[in-house]
Amino acid sequence: MSEHVHHVGITVEDLDQMVSFYQEAFGFEVLDRFEVSGESFSTGVGVPDATGSFAHLDGDGVRLELVEYDPEGSDATPDAVNQPGSTHVGVGTDDVDGVYEDLPETAEPVSEPQTTASGARILFLRDPEDNLVEVIDP
Repeated sequence: MSEHVHHVGITVEDLDQMVSFYQEAFGFEVLDRFEVSGESFSTGVGVPDATGSFAHLDGDGVRLELVEYDPEGSDATPDAVNQPGSTHVGVGTDDVDGVYEDLPETAEPVSEPQTTASGARILFLRDPEDNLVEVIDP
């Protein structure tokens, strides 16, 4: 048996808005859009009467799964990257500054691009639903 990372997933409130954001901000292409519901799905995700609307996007070989649930949950997203349970999507680029300059208005940069002690150029931002995204040129 061989395990591998299949995708990175983010639960979102507005699937169409978030698909547009990741397409506009990073040029990700939509691989597939679909909906899943029924007893097996509800049991599998532990949400009674759940329906999931999914979009799979190609982040240069890494599949980003965005999913909008009905019914929507009420748990809050962690506010800081150092809070246990916090997650982020890492997007590789060779032009962090160019990405920063071209960010859509719906993106909220945490700071301007920075160069770390290791020499990596990074930019952290929040997408329209407050999910943390790291843009990095390692």
